[in-house]
Amino acid sequence: MPGSPSGEGETPGDDEDAEVLMGVEVVVDGLSKSFGSQTIWRDVTLTLPAGEISVLLGPSGTGKSVFLKSLVGLLKPEQGRVLINGVDVCDCSESQLYEIRKLFGVLFQDGALFGSMNLFDNIAFPLREHTRKSESQVREVVLEKMEMVGLLGAEEKLPGEISGGMRKRAGLARALVLDPEIILFDEPDSGLDPVRTAYLNQLIVDLNAQIDATFLIVTHDIGTARTVPDNIGMLFRRNLVMYGPREVLLTSTEPVVEQFLNGRRQGPIGMSEEKDAGQMAAELAELRGADKGVPHIIPQLEVSPGLPERSAVRRRQARVMRDIGKLAPAAQQEIMKTIHPQDIARTESMHGSLTDTDAAQVPRKAPLPHRKPSPRPRVQEHVPAGGEPAWTREPEPEAGAGQRRRWFGRKRGGEQ
Repeated sequence: MPGSPSGEGETPGDDEDAEVLMGVEVVVDGLSKSFGSQTIWRDVTLTLPAGEISVLLGPSGTGKSVFLKSLVGLLKPEQGRVLINGVDVCDCSESQLYEIRKLFGVLFQDGALFGSMNLFDNIAFPLREHTRKSESQVREVVLEKMEMVGLLGAEEKLPGEISGGMRKRAGLARALVLDPEIILFDEPDSGLDPVRTAYLNQLIVDLNAQIDATFLIVTHDIGTARTVPDNIGMLFRRNLVMYGPREVLLTSTEPVVEQFLNGRRQGPIGMSEEKDAGQMAAELAELRGADKGVPHIIPQLEVSPGLPERSAVRRRQARVMRDIGKLAPAAQQEIMKTIHPQDIARTESMHGSLTDTDAAQVPRKAPLPHRKPSPRPRVQEHVPAGGEPAWTREPEPEAGAGQRRRWFGRKRGGEQ
């Protein structure tokens, strides 16, 4: 079945256009993590849709890297579940966890390369440790991944002899060698200048178009958060404030989300995260007085010329159009400006006609031929208990203190 770690029960396809594998869905349900008496975050619930790019935001120290470690089972939360292919990472056997971890690739903050090994050996390391490939096969895979990230010709260089951007790309190549279905990026833009960050962001989008894996990026970079992901989530004051499609977050007037995505001082986030209540109230009143309406949606990065269209974009837009009636009218109008009429026609054919209000926002075109809807991940929206955003409540005192997949030659039922 798709997403299976073993790939059993699948038959090789003879047609190049036959359905191929893509990333798997990750379901996080009621996750809470503490270190001793210090609560990192509590009751985090979200779904990372299969094959889409998600970003997790939040001020420094809110536990974003801890969240990544919890997904792969390096840290064990006190409560909740992380479901991948029906297996709960938080409550499974060591053998099950070992198999689930084969689905992951991780790009660490600094690349985490072995300083005494050249780039070729660094990238080949997972293949030599976890597979029985011959050296000729290892070389073929390594050179393929190095070409993907633009490092061909640098095989013999040591990590200390290359730039920070090249180390990031080498770390990404290593994360790709086992053909992962889930890739975690822990602040991939940290330490990079804006130009290198822009190149890395384009590389991430292009990779997703080619392999259709599930991506989760932890970042502080506003440009990355606005232009790269399909879905955005934000941690603040030990809670998941908001999570959903980019269109929903980018048009949100939630004070903490709007403050972070615009990089301004006015709002709930202070230098020490928890701003003085009086100062915060005054700043929010000032912002309401200068209210300019719903924020504009910045266009999402498109794939480089010659690469296949990202199927994740279609899946996300279908979810947005399905649930658009739940949003404020101003947000609906801004979102409708960004979605092509053909996408709306496709959504109508799958989910029925839009409301008259929604339909009036876009030029009409003839509907596309009816197509049988394909299964798509459900949008998991975080609704705090009692209907009140958790971040608005006073924090509890601490004791002691988110072309179809090309598997680079691997088809259904093919050998690893």
